[in-house]
Formats: sequence, structure tokens, C-alpha cells
Amino acid sequence: MFIKRNIKVTIKDIAKKCDVSTQTVSRVINNRPDVSPLTREKVQTVIKEMGYYPSAVARSLVKQNSLTIGVVMGGLRYLGVSNTLDGITEACEEAKYSLLINQVFQIDSPNIVHFIETLMQQQVEGIIFAVPDVNDNIRITKQRLPADCPPIVFLKCEPDLNFTTLNIDNYGGAKKAVDYLVSIGRHHVGLLAGPLSWLEARQRKKGWEDALKQYGIEISSRNWAEGDWSSSSGEKAFSELHEKFPEMDAVFASNDQMALGAMYYSNLHGIRIPQDIAFVGFDDWPEGAYFSPALSTVTHPLRALGSQAVKVLLEMIHTKSDMKTGRVITLETGLIIRESS
Repeated sequence: MFIKRNIKVTIKDIAKKCDVSTQTVSRVINNRPDVSPLTREKVQTVIKEMGYYPSAVARSLVKQNSLTIGVVMGGLRYLGVSNTLDGITEACEEAKYSLLINQVFQIDSPNIVHFIETLMQQQVEGIIFAVPDVNDNIRITKQRLPADCPPIVFLKCEPDLNFTTLNIDNYGGAKKAVDYLVSIGRHHVGLLAGPLSWLEARQRKKGWEDALKQYGIEISSRNWAEGDWSSSSGEKAFSELHEKFPEMDAVFASNDQMALGAMYYSNLHGIRIPQDIAFVGFDDWPEGAYFSPALSTVTHPLRALGSQAVKVLLEMIHTKSDMKTGRVITLETGLIIRESS
């Protein structure tokens, strides 16, 4: 029995069908201006009819680049990281760049520069480093970067004028949440902090602290507790917080999942929301809108962060910028008020 195999259409086939040179077909494919409108239309029609797809490898050889961006990711199980990757992927598709992803499983390890070196071996034109800033992992990585590292941008880490960094305004988002809670008459605002080994958790805690200080509200170890971003940790941390801070009338949770865990505990123990305690989370996790009561939350443009990172990196690649030409870009947060507050 013979299996019929599809024969790959080549640029020569297109040229022969159109009775033009292969150079003319190449000019059409690369959208060069030196082709007559009639010939361009004819070639494009035949390309579509014959199902021809230009080889990315061949195009990269002609252009002397790989048309590939590398991404070092970590913590894909977290909502923020996965949404950022969605934005990166969409922007790469729009720019017709391929994407190579290296995932770091032990995100708090200081020894992750080899993930960058692996991408460099694949001839990527630039790198987006999107591992969460935990302990000293990012600082040590920057110190160990290879001398011939291609253009690189860092996401959601400590700003550094020696490198291009894109961030979310975690501090400002937390402050907005607390400002709102105080504005509705809540003056005993507790905090469910994320794991403080994470920069993002520390930034949100600092926003909570500074917002309370501006209203002259005392801060101590009584009015905050630490979780690990999960709903179960939010439930546990809230039970501890409720016991040591009984006058608490509002909670700012550093992410929505911990907030929902705390609200679950409240419902089990007869704590009325928002009459007894108002809640505001952070992330705009989709399920939060369908909880009862619906969760108020701080929003942040994570997909936009990913797409902006690609645009900035491509700009660095195309202008041949020094990889250490640093700038800091910070995206703003918003606040959605729902029934929980």
C-alpha cells in the first residue's frame, strides 16, 4: 500500500506558475516596494492557491537573524505569571517572531543564569526574563550574565537603571485599596501578606503600611499575617489575624486567592461581609466576581505587561541597543469595587 505524501511547494514552483523570477516572488513575500501592483496581486493569489508557506529558517538566513525571542519563566502555576506569558505570546505572533520558553521550577534558586545560556545557544535575538523576584535570584542572575548576552528585559523585579525593567505598580495598587477602605469608614484594616520572600508581596505590604501611616493608624504585628498566595493559606492566615486583631473591620489581601480563602472562613464562622469585615483583594482573578459576595479587587494589566515587554525588546534588537541601556517602565493598577466592600 502506498501512502500519498503532500509535496512541499517551493518558491521556485510559485515563480514558474506566475512566469516570474524567484527574486520577484521573494520581493512579494518580504513586502518589498519594487514590484508592480499587478504582479504582486498575481503572486499573492498563486501563493494562496498552492498553499505556500515561507520557511522561517530560510527567511532568517536571508535577514541574518533568527526571528526568535527567548523567555525564561518561573511559577507558571500562578495566575500573574501565566497571564503575562499570554501577552508575550500574542505580541510575538503579531510581530511574526517565534518563541522559545525555558521554565525554571525552583524559582528561588540563585543559580538560574544557565537558562539564559541555553537560550543563547539557540541563537535567540533577545530574552525576556520573567521569573518572580524571590530572595536574591534576580540580583545574582544579573551579576552572572554572560558578556555576550543579547538584549534582555526583566519583568516585575527590583528596578535597576543598568537594565530595562517592566513592572506593575504593586505599591500604588495596595495603597489605592487601603485608601478606599479608610474612605468608607474602616480604620482597622488588616493585611493578608503574600510570602515576603517575594518582591511583589513586600511592595504590596509597604503600600498597605504607608496608606495607614498617612491616616495616623498604628501598625504592629497584630494587624497582619502572612500566606503563600494560596486560598488555603489565606484561610489559615485570616483565622490567625482575626484572633489577634478582633477589632479588625476590613482586610486588604495581597492576592484574590488568599482573600477568597479568608472570605470562606468568614462565611463558616458567621462573620458578615461587608457588614463586619470588608475585603479587597489584588489580581482581579475571574472567579472573584462570582463569589458570594463578589470580591472587590485591585486590577493590573498583566497581558499588557507581556506584550509591552516584547515591543520594548524588539525595539532594543532593531536599534541594536546596548543590553545594559536601562530604563524602568511601570504599568498602573486599577480598583474594582464589588459587594465585599
